[in-house]
Amino acid sequence: MRTLDFIKLDASGVKNVVTSMQQLLADFQVYYTNLRGFHWNIKGHGFFVLHSKFEELYNDAAEKVDEIAERILTLGGVPANKFSDYLKIAVLKEVDNVSSGDEALKNILETYSYLIGEERKLLTIASQAGDEGTVAMMSDYLREQEKMVWMLTAYESK
Repeated sequence: MRTLDFIKLDASGVKNVVTSMQQLLADFQVYYTNLRGFHWNIKGHGFFVLHSKFEELYNDAAEKVDEIAERILTLGGVPANKFSDYLKIAVLKEVDNVSSGDEALKNILETYSYLIGEERKLLTIASQAGDEGTVAMMSDYLREQEKMVWMLTAYESK
């Protein structure tokens, strides 16, 4: 028996959830890679604080990538696993040669803005499908990311 039968979700009902989660997975993979670059290349004022913060953020993104992929599998989908596929699917773009803390923070805040918007859409799609597991997951992500946006904007305030 398939997983969806046991968790009482309809395959046609979660099809759009899986599609939306594939998008989120690809975007999180690009975000993760961008964060690694920020961590490696940061220079100047705030180096110690930002170097550590970027590591914390990419570890969190890696955990979310795993959770999203496992949720796709739970819902009967197959998560993309090639970076070439992520680059085709993702809306977020790779960034390169960012060593300025201000530029990195600007990118991270813009990324959060985009991700939060996509997660809100996914929460609605999952709710319509009766998929409370994905709804709870997105609610948790939103709560964490909204707080991080507040903290990052407070840090960058002059």
